[in-house]
Amino acid sequence: RLRCDARRDVRMSTSEPASKRNWLRWLVFLLLIAGFAGFYLRGWHEYFTFEWVQRNLDAVRQQVNDQLLLAVLLFFLMYTVITAFSIPVAVILTLLAGAVFEFWLGAVTVLLAATLGATLAFWSSRFLLRDWVQRKLGSCLAAFNRGIETDGAFYLFSLRLVPLFPFWLINLGMGLTPIRTWTYF
Repeated sequence: RLRCDARRDVRMSTSEPASKRNWLRWLVFLLLIAGFAGFYLRGWHEYFTFEWVQRNLDAVRQQVNDQLLLAVLLFFLMYTVITAFSIPVAVILTLLAGAVFEFWLGAVTVLLAATLGATLAFWSSRFLLRDWVQRKLGSCLAAFNRGIETDGAFYLFSLRLVPLFPFWLINLGMGLTPIRTWTYF
């Protein structure tokens, strides 16, 4: 039987004053909300559909052929930011990379951008919510936290293989655990 003590107090040792840390948390939270909402409110989500890619693939390929280095850099930045904001359009972007770049260039660009973006999402989740979640549910999560500390890479690898959990959810959820950033990366 699992017992939870909601009064358990887990505090992060830091030299930063609490008010500065709270101000930064609100700033990061508002930035994430603004980015996510802006993506949809500005209509950018319409560019990340199979129909749009199908209609514009030849034009995109031509632009990539004309300015390959710039195209790779812009694609990398876009993929990283979209992954960091946990916007669920990675499938479209990954397929687009395969369609407009050579196989290895597309694969390496997607791999690096997805890894960097996922790590940024992980850090934002950790910065915004980990202390609160651990404080509220620390005793409920004690066994899980011990498992993550000892076998975190195996847990993460297993979650990545299960198609039931979307990557953006895993990115955010792992930020709430004690897994080390390097192991997560």
